[in-house]
This record gives sequence, structure tokens and C-alpha cells, in this order.
Amino acid sequence: MVISFYAGVSASTTHTWTTLSGTWADDVRVMTRNSVDDPGRPPGIVLSAATSFWLPVPPKRVFEFLRDENSRNKWDIFSNGGIVQEMAHIANGRDTGNCVSLLRSANSSQSNMLILQESCTDKTASFVIYAPVDIVAMNVVLIGSDPDYVALLPSGFAILPDGGGMGDSGSGGSLLTVSFQILDDSAPTAKLSLGSVATVNNLIACTVERIKAALSCDTNNCCQKK
Repeated sequence: MVISFYAGVSASTTHTWTTLSGTWADDVRVMTRNSVDDPGRPPGIVLSAATSFWLPVPPKRVFEFLRDENSRNKWDIFSNGGIVQEMAHIANGRDTGNCVSLLRSANSSQSNMLILQESCTDKTASFVIYAPVDIVAMNVVLIGSDPDYVALLPSGFAILPDGGGMGDSGSGGSLLTVSFQILDDSAPTAKLSLGSVATVNNLIACTVERIKAALSCDTNNCCQKK
């Protein structure tokens, strides 16, 4: 899923980032791509949006906060402030932060949806990547079917040390990149909806503010956009 996240947010000569105008004009960038016959991804117009900013919080603390299901309702607006439960957990390395989890939100308006989350960390960077998945599709995969049967559009976070201290030492700040991918239209030939751009822009802005607030960061004094 991390590889799919990389592919979704990587620019190229064909797919380039565009800076939004208006609110958060200097921060949020968007990119669109046509998804056609791409295994594991839904067909149609995919809208990606991302922003990066600095936090005066060590990378390890940011990583643990974002990957922990118990604190997810503090930043994920789709959890509606409810309890998020871990339904399954698969370790993916010696570090406890390297794992794949299947989460369920008690207050979600979509009772047939789960959250598939993959987190990974080392001394250079950490990632928390997730995507909503349909319960029926996930059950099909769990009994041994082709995982490409589940169409995913991963969103998530990349956490890097700011150079002010070693990432594992608990010192220094973090450079946090937030990225979302949404399906704008299931028809690959459709035109991009301005409403979808506004939606993802507001989603990023709200998520960033919630993360800052939850990590006790005064946005007027200590958080600087980059």
C-alpha cells in the first residue's frame, strides 16, 4: 500500500503539481491523473492533494500519534470523534511501528467500510498510510483471493526529521507531509470537478489544524509553513 501511495503522489513530466489559489494558496498542491486498467486502483479521474509543514515535535512522537487508533479521532474527521477499534494487526518487522492494521470506526456513517492502515518507520523517515476498504471486498481477500480485487486510493503522512536532532533521540522537530487521494469521477474521460478540489483543500486544512491542536502546537507562534 505504501508503494501505491508513492505512485499516487509522485509527479512526472505528464503529471505535475499545481498550486491552489485562494485559501492556503502557498501550501496545498493538487494533481490529477487518469486511472485506466490499473490493478488495485479504481478507474476514473483521481485527484491528489498534498501539503508540507513544520512541527516542533520529535518525529517519533508524531509517528506514534498518527498511527495509534486511540488518537485517530483527534485528527480524522471521518471518525466523527468516535472510538476507532483495531480489528486485526500484522507485524511487519522488529519495530512495533512497522505493521499493517485493519481499523473500524464506531461512529462512521458508513458501517460497511473499514480502514486498512500500514505504518513503517526507520531512522530516516516514517510513514502512516491508510485507505478505506469495503468489508465484503476485504473478506474476499482474507480468504485467499487476489488482493488486486480491492481498489485502493491510499492517503497518509510522511514524517521526516528537520535536522535539529536525531529522529530516534526524541529531539528536534518534524517535517510532516499530508496527502489525500480521492476519486473525482469513475469515468476516465470526465472533467475535473471544482467541488472536489474545494473538498480536498478543506480536508487538508482541517486535518492539519487538528494535528497541530492535538500535538499542543500554537499555530500562531511555533508552527511554520514550508
